[in-house]
Amino acid sequence: MKDYIRIRCMMLADYIIANKATVRDASHIYGVSKSTVHKDVTARLKHIDYAKYLDVKEVLEFNLKERHIRGGDATREKYYKLHTKNQ
Repeated sequence: MKDYIRIRCMMLADYIIANKATVRDASHIYGVSKSTVHKDVTARLKHIDYAKYLDVKEVLEFNLKERHIRGGDATREKYYKLHTKNQ
């Protein structure tokens, strides 16, 4: 594995752990695709730093369990803004 990929994996993992960030958040911050972030922090990170991989896995599992709530909140906010804008 090339050094820049190894460094990117560690940077993405640190960001996700520190901010409890989603894959989408990390991809926006680091300018890579969601697929790249997911591949880096699941498949590649496991071979680089297993302890950090477990921490990232915990955050990603939490985000997966809570995504329906975030989606509902986003939809509620969208329609609230549309409703108040039209009045």
